Amino acid sequence: MSREHVPASFPSPQPSPASGGGSKRPPLAGEGLGERVSCMTGLWTLFYKEILRFWKVSLQTILSPVVTTLLYLLIFSHVLEAHIQVYPGVGYAAFLIPGLVMMAMLQNAFSNSASSLIQSKMGGSIVFILLPPLAYWEFFSAYVAASVVRGAAVGLGVWLSGYWFAPHAIVHPGWMLAFALAGCAALGALGIVSALWAENYDQLAAVQNFVIMPLTFLSGVFYSIHSLPPFWQGVSHLNPFFYMIDGFRYGFFGVSDISPWISLSIVSGAFLALSLATLWLLKSGYKLRS
Repeated sequence: MSREHVPASFPSPQPSPASGGGSKRPPLAGEGLGERVSCMTGLWTLFYKEILRFWKVSLQTILSPVVTTLLYLLIFSHVLEAHIQVYPGVGYAAFLIPGLVMMAMLQNAFSNSASSLIQSKMGGSIVFILLPPLAYWEFFSAYVAASVVRGAAVGLGVWLSGYWFAPHAIVHPGWMLAFALAGCAALGALGIVSALWAENYDQLAAVQNFVIMPLTFLSGVFYSIHSLPPFWQGVSHLNPFFYMIDGFRYGFFGVSDISPWISLSIVSGAFLALSLATLWLLKSGYKLRS
């Protein structure tokens, strides 16, 4: 495993007596701009590399999850459309679409950062990311931003396809966008943490199969939690994915199981906690330095 590249540092030259003691000259106009430009160039380059990585295999990373999610819509709406109406005036197929869109976005945002980082670790190409003088927050920002883009691309595909089956209006697009961005960013950060912890593909697959997928399926995608017994309603409130999907659905229909402000506060808090944990792990070089 590669080591983090640390630029060499040199001692500052001592002021000579002729220089007038330790007086410092004022900074020149634009001094330090090169470092900031280089910093943003590195961030942009890594972000662009991550976009190209999943876009070159878009049949697998975008089209495949869109088709898989649409199968859920076709099967469940065909079987239950005439028997269930969760919200007044909202058909069951229309009710399913926001949940399926958000579920697909969350799962693919997680997969993007997790799969990219674990492949780099297992294949040894992580050295090409660690050698350039990238700050840990640049590393984090590029991976999370790319995860948001992939999640949004998949979500847009699912929504456009679902709209053809069940046309519907979007009542609060601002709420929808806020939950989409916060949810995808949180899962992108969680993907980095999982890939840093995992030492092989099996461990990462265990996280995805036994944590991510159950939490998304049991978060109210296919039902309202008010249809559950009181005990399971309480259990559902412990699932952070429930707040992401319930708040996202509020953006579509203007109704939700709980207040969107509460949901957004919880989702934002989860993203902040995951971001701080991820940044700390990256700064410490957890399982990246050896």
